[in-house]
Amino acid sequence: MRGPLCFDPVVVGNRETDAWAAYYRHEWRSFLTAAVGMVAAGFGMPPHRTLTGAWYVLRANQMWAPYPDNQPDAARAFMRRFYELVVRSGSLAFEPATAARLEVEWWRVHREHQHSASVTQKQLESVLVDLYSYVYSVSRSSVQTAAGWRVAAMDLSDRWVAAGCDLADPLLAEERRALVASYAALRVAVERRT
Repeated sequence: MRGPLCFDPVVVGNRETDAWAAYYRHEWRSFLTAAVGMVAAGFGMPPHRTLTGAWYVLRANQMWAPYPDNQPDAARAFMRRFYELVVRSGSLAFEPATAARLEVEWWRVHREHQHSASVTQKQLESVLVDLYSYVYSVSRSSVQTAAGWRVAAMDLSDRWVAAGCDLADPLLAEERRALVASYAALRVAVERRT
C-alpha cells in the first residue's frame, strides 16, 4: 500500500530529482510528469487527486521560479490547495495553510542560501525540520537526518545549476542519491511514529 506513511524512498527521491532538474531547466511539461510520479508515490492519493495535486505543485513552482520577482503568496495558495488534497486523503491531519507556509518558507530560505553565504545550511535544515515534523506529526529530532540529506541534495543541485544544468553531469546522480537517502531517513522517522 502506498501513502504518506509507507512511501517508497527510491521512487520519491528519483521523481523529486527529475522535478528539480526540470524546474531549473524550465521544462514545465517534464516537471508535471515528475510531479505526478512524486505525488503518486509520496501520498498515494486516488488518480484524480494525484493529477490535481501535481498540477498545484507545478503552479506553485511556476509562481516561485522567477528570480528575484517571484510570487510567494500565489505559491503558498497553490501549495495550500495541494495540502488540502493530502489531508482529504485521510492519512495525515494538519492545517493545510500552515503546511503551505512551511513549504514555501524552505523554498525562501533555500533561495537565500543560494545567493548569500550569510544563510547557513543549519538554517535551511531547521526550516525543513519544521515542515517534516509538522506534516508527519513526528519529533524534530527524528527528521534531522532527513533534513540534512535534503540540504546536501540542494547543495549538489545548486552546483549542478551553476555548472550549466547538463542532464549528463554526474552531480545530478549525486543529487539523486542524496534525495533518496533523505526520503529513506524520513520513512524511518514516519514508521517510528506509527
